[in-house]
Amino acid sequence: MARMKFLCDADRCIECNACVTACKNEHEVPWGINRRRVVTINDGKPGERSVSMACMHCTDAPCASVCPVSCFYTTADAVVLHSKDLCIGCGYCFYACPFGAPQYPKTGNFGSRGKMDKCTYCAGGPEADNTAAELAKYGRNRLSEGKLPLCAEMCSTKALLAGDGDIIASIYKERVAKRGYGSGAWGWKVAYKETIAI
Repeated sequence: MARMKFLCDADRCIECNACVTACKNEHEVPWGINRRRVVTINDGKPGERSVSMACMHCTDAPCASVCPVSCFYTTADAVVLHSKDLCIGCGYCFYACPFGAPQYPKTGNFGSRGKMDKCTYCAGGPEADNTAAELAKYGRNRLSEGKLPLCAEMCSTKALLAGDGDIIASIYKERVAKRGYGSGAWGWKVAYKETIAI
């Protein structure tokens, strides 16, 4: 079974926010919630880089570890999803996530901020696939239709890649090799576990 992953190539991202807009439109995400956002480092300075950020669907998701009601679960494709019916809005997942993926519709104290929302990798939720209930709570289930997340499909520079982690890694490896970074690229040894010949 494939392990679905995201990868944003900071050398290609042009901060157009097409991924953000595509996500909001496809899933009718409410005002104030951003399942995906573009973060720019060194804005306006030499070395400026932009990265499209969302839930990274971690193998050992810290949000799931701290959830007191166990509303998180992982699909067979390694996509981390949650149940809005179980969520109590405590905010523990928000503080545990290093990517800031969990979002809440309101600000306030424990439980008053509403049900948590986050990137679903266009995989819907625990309801039956492509039902009105699933669409209303989680947005469109593109994975059940055999499609990839719309944010990646709408990326004009193909900076944002989505799909099987092994295929994504091979695409990025090829890009890095063409750029001439080789094994000196940040994260190379971790990502490729030093088993891929350069």
